[in-house]
Amino acid sequence: MKRLLSAYLKDIAETTIQGDAREESYYSALETLLEQFPVGEGKTVQVTTLPKQTEAGNPDFRVWDGKHHIVGYIEAKPPGTNLDRIETSEQLTRYLQTFPNVILTDFYEFRLYRDGELVDQVAIGRHFIAKKIKTTPPIEQVENFENLLGKFFSFSLPRVFSAEELAIELAKRTRFLRDQVVAEELKEQKKGKGDISGFYTAFKKYLIAGLTEEQFADLYSQTISYGLFAARTRADGDFNRKLAFDYIPPTIGILRDVFRFISLGDLPKQMEVIVDDIAAVLNAADINRILRRYYTEGKGDDPVIHFYETFLNQYDPQTRERRGVYYTPEPVVQYIVQSVHHLLKSRFDLKDGLANPEVTLLDPAGGTLTFPAEAIKLAVDEFVQKYGEGAKTALIREQILPHFYAFELMMAPYAIGHMKISFLLESLGCPLRGEDRFQLYLTNTLEMEDIAQIDIPGLSSLSEESRLAGRIKKEEPILVILGNPPYSGISANRNEWTEKLLKTDLDGAQSYYTVDGKPLGEKNPKWLQDDYVKFLRFAQWKIHKAGQGIVGMITNHGYLDNPTFRGMRQSLMKTFNEIYVLDLHGNSLKRETAPDGSKDENVFDIRQGVAIALFVKRAGQNGCRIVHTDLYGQRQEKYAWLKAHDLSNVDYQELQPKTPYYFFVPRATGKIQHYLAWLKINEIFPVNSVGIVTARDKLTIHWTEEDVWNTVLNFSQLDEEMARQAYQLGKDARDWKVGFAQKDLNRNGGPNREKVVPVLYRPFDVRYTYYTGKSRGFFVYAASQSHASHVGR
Repeated sequence: MKRLLSAYLKDIAETTIQGDAREESYYSALETLLEQFPVGEGKTVQVTTLPKQTEAGNPDFRVWDGKHHIVGYIEAKPPGTNLDRIETSEQLTRYLQTFPNVILTDFYEFRLYRDGELVDQVAIGRHFIAKKIKTTPPIEQVENFENLLGKFFSFSLPRVFSAEELAIELAKRTRFLRDQVVAEELKEQKKGKGDISGFYTAFKKYLIAGLTEEQFADLYSQTISYGLFAARTRADGDFNRKLAFDYIPPTIGILRDVFRFISLGDLPKQMEVIVDDIAAVLNAADINRILRRYYTEGKGDDPVIHFYETFLNQYDPQTRERRGVYYTPEPVVQYIVQSVHHLLKSRFDLKDGLANPEVTLLDPAGGTLTFPAEAIKLAVDEFVQKYGEGAKTALIREQILPHFYAFELMMAPYAIGHMKISFLLESLGCPLRGEDRFQLYLTNTLEMEDIAQIDIPGLSSLSEESRLAGRIKKEEPILVILGNPPYSGISANRNEWTEKLLKTDLDGAQSYYTVDGKPLGEKNPKWLQDDYVKFLRFAQWKIHKAGQGIVGMITNHGYLDNPTFRGMRQSLMKTFNEIYVLDLHGNSLKRETAPDGSKDENVFDIRQGVAIALFVKRAGQNGCRIVHTDLYGQRQEKYAWLKAHDLSNVDYQELQPKTPYYFFVPRATGKIQHYLAWLKINEIFPVNSVGIVTARDKLTIHWTEEDVWNTVLNFSQLDEEMARQAYQLGKDARDWKVGFAQKDLNRNGGPNREKVVPVLYRPFDVRYTYYTGKSRGFFVYAASQSHASHVGR
C-alpha cells in the first residue's frame, strides 16, 4: 500500500509543480490508485471518469465491477480546495441524499460518507509542500487511508425486502436522473438533434401538447425507472441496464422502443451511470418476493399501488398533488366493480356478470389498472365457483385478454399497469405467453386523431399503439366503462373533438351546453371543461352510441348540484334509464361536516368532495329513474361501509329532478316555480358588470385620498425594477405589468389629482383609488364605457 501511495503522491505532486493544472489533470492518478487497490481475490474494479462542464450531473468517478454491482462514487475538487465549504454545498448535499457511498477528495484529503453521514476522513499528504516547496509531500496515515478505502470498497447495497424501502431508494435516484441528467441533456442537445431530444419532440407532438422540457424530463425519468422495474420482475438471475431490453415483452412496443435506446444505444455517459445505478438497486432487491407475497399469499396491501404512491411521495410530493395522482382506495374500487357485476346480472340477464362472454370493459383513465385488476379477479372468482378451475385459462385467454381494455396517458403508470396485470395473471395460474398482452394502450382518451407513422428512430410503435387505441375509441362497442378519471379544474385536454363532444348533440347525446332545448346562458361555464366532465361525457357517448351499457365512476361531486352542470344532468337523464348516486362528501373546501356535526373526511387525500355514480342504459327502454344516498363520517368508517355494501343492499332515496336545474341531490323544489316567477336579479339591476379588477390591491387601493396621490406620484417616477421592489409587486402577468401601469399614469401629461376617486371596495367599505378608465394599465380591467358613469359614485 505504501508503494502505491508513494507513486500516487509523486504523480499528483509533479502535476501540481508543472503549474496551471486543471482538476481533470489529476484524474488519471486517482483512477490508477483505485484500480490497483487490493480489493480481494476474484473481485474486479472498474473506474468510470465522468468529466462535466457544470455542477449538474453525477459525481466525477463511478467505482463498480463493470456488470451490476456499484461500489460508490467519488467527487473530486482541485488540490487545496476547502472541503469544509464543499461539504455544505448544494452539489454535495444532492449527491449525499442520492448515493449511499461517497468520497469527497481534493486528491490529498479523503472524506468518506455513508448514507449522508461523514464516517471517516484521512489526509495522506500536504498540498502546500507540492505547491510552495515544489517537491513530493511525505506520505501520512497509510494505515488509516487503507482502512478508509477498505470501507469504501466493502459497501454493497442491502437486500431490500419491503416495497416502501425500495420505492424510497428508487425515488432518490429517479429524481437525480430527472434534475441532473435528463434536464441537462435536453439543454445541451440542440432542438431536433440527439436521441433524448427526439423522444421529447415525439411526445410533445403526438401525445401531450404543450409538454415542456421540465415535464418531459419528469415523464422520461419515471419511464426509465419503471421500465427497469418491470424488466427486473422477469429476470431470475443478475440484472443490469443492458439486460433490461431482453426482459420487456415485444407486445409492449413503446417500452421496447425506449429501452432499445437505454439498453442498447449509445447513451450519454452521465445518463449511463445513473441508469446503471438504478439497475443496481433493482438487482439488489428481491422484487419478485415482494410482489408474489401479495399475489400468492394475499398478505398486506397491494404492493404495486403502495409502491407507486410511496415513490411519488418521496420523488416529488408537489408534482403528485398537482397532477391529482391518487390511487383509488380498494374499498371504493370493490364497491364499483361489485355493483357493476350485480347490474350485469340483474339488468342485462348476463348470469355470469363480468365473466360473461358478451362483456367488453374499458377503463379510460387506467392509471395502474386498479379497476381492471379487480374486475379480472371478480370475473375469475365467479367463473371458478360456477364451473371449476378447468376452464379458467380459457376465460382469461378468450374473454378477458381480448375484451378488457384500458387507456393511460402517462408512461410510468402505463409500465406499472402492464407489470401489475402480468403478476395478477401469473398468480391466477395463467401467466402471459410470448405474444400475449393486456390491452392497455398509451393514448390520450380525449384525442380522437390517430398518430401518423412516426419517422423518429425508436418511436415507430407509438403510431401503432395510437391506431389500436383509436379502433377501440371509435368502433368497438363497450358494455362497461368504469374508473377514476382525473380532476383538473380547467383541463388542458381541449381540442376540436372535445369541444364537439361537450357542445353538440354528438350521435344523439344531448350537449352539456344546452338545457330544455336552449343554450345554458352561463357567462363563464368553465367548470364544464374539467377533465372528469370530459371523461364522463366520453363514457356517456360510448354507451349512447352502443345502445346499452353501464358506466361506474368516482368523480368530483360538483356536478350533482352546481347550476352550471344542469345541462349535463339533463343530458345524462336522457341517455340513461337508471342513475345511482352515492355522495361520499368529504369536501373540505365547503367545510362539510356530518349531519350531526361530527367530522366528515374524504376517501382520498384531497379537499374536493367526491361521489360514486352508476349509470345504466338498457336497449329499447325510455325514462330515467334516479336514486341518491349520502355517506358521511371518517375515512375508515366509509371504507368499512363500502366493503360491506354494493348496489344490491343500499337504501337509496328516489329523486324527481325537475327543470330548470335537474338536481341530482335531494332538494325541496316543490315551490321552485313560485320562486322563478319573481323578477330575476338582472331584471332588477339591468346595468351590471364584473366591475373593476386591479390585480394589485396594495398598490391601487388606499384608505385616504392623500395615500393614493402619494403612491401614484412616487410609483410613476421610479425605475421599473425599483418600483417592482419598492411596492413588492412580484412578477408581471399577461395583462398587468409594471411598465403598463406606469405608462398609463404618465399619459396625457402625467398624474392628475382629479382622477383620485372613492371606490366601494366591499359592501359598506369605501376607500380610494386612482382611476384612469383604461384596461391593461394601472388596473387590469376598467369598467366598460357603458358602465363608466357609475364608477366612483
